[in-house]
Amino acid sequence: MSGEEIPEAVTAWFRANVDEVEGALDFTRIAGGRSNLTFRVTDEGGHAWALRRPPLGGVLETAHDMGREWRFLSALNPTEVPVPTPRAFCDDHDVWDADLYVMDFAPGKVLNDTASGEAVPEAARKNVGTSTIDVLAALHRVEPSAVGLDDLARPGNFVARQLKRWHRQAHSSAMEDLSAIDATHDALARRIPEGEVGIVHGDFRPGNISYDGDGQAVAVFDWELATIGDPLCDLGHLLVSWSEPGDTVPEALSSPTPAGGYPTREELIARYTKARDLGDVDIAYYLAFARWRAACIHAGVWTRYRAGDMGADADPDEVTGPEAINIQAETALADLER
Repeated sequence: MSGEEIPEAVTAWFRANVDEVEGALDFTRIAGGRSNLTFRVTDEGGHAWALRRPPLGGVLETAHDMGREWRFLSALNPTEVPVPTPRAFCDDHDVWDADLYVMDFAPGKVLNDTASGEAVPEAARKNVGTSTIDVLAALHRVEPSAVGLDDLARPGNFVARQLKRWHRQAHSSAMEDLSAIDATHDALARRIPEGEVGIVHGDFRPGNISYDGDGQAVAVFDWELATIGDPLCDLGHLLVSWSEPGDTVPEALSSPTPAGGYPTREELIARYTKARDLGDVDIAYYLAFARWRAACIHAGVWTRYRAGDMGADADPDEVTGPEAINIQAETALADLER
């Protein structure tokens, strides 16, 4: 998207609120769809920023809360968790019909799929894993009250609320056979852990992290699902996006690691629990929960595909279908019963 397609009010606001702007500004969309939109903004002086706003068109404000993202970024910026430096927040909807914010553009490469993982030099692959898990442990060591986020905590058990939410979504999907999802839901519901309370990113994986050439994680972004809840849900989510050579179950989430040379899931677990001094943790539960949650999310994707909401050129081979969804749910149940 070129600069002339951005409202004049956005450019004027940007100049008035972001320091160091030199010359003309150029806006290029680098992410979009049904998630929040990200634009790379550059000037003639070589500076680069990222602008985030909700999807264009009618959306639910609560589902694309820019103020929430800004708050987590601002709270974590002074901590040891690497996040892009927040620069300016706008809640004046006359500027661009929605809240928006600007942060520094994160340097490095994002590892969002197998191809990007294969491109990582073998000497850097171990560091990708260790730095990723170290950042996750650092995030979970941050006390919400210490950074002013404790008021976002809700009463009751976080995992119980998540089970209810995603089970409801699965039952509103186009899936005809929900027996595997239901069976896993019931097994998860029978042994909900008491859990701790901490900061949860909500989608912590290599696809939401940038890495330098040595494999060091330098910035974590996409905080749109961040909340206060059970932080071990983040660990489970990371583990189901971390494939290993020889895995026989299809990926629950896109993974950069099948090529090998990366730490194993067991190595990540050991490093995380040591960094947080957790002792024995019911990792099987959180792994099963993450895989089941992914199955429920994919049921929603399948529903949008069936309804034609993903565009006329959508390839059904690239959309998670009922068979793969059921495999994920069945695998989650098997993980839970080990």
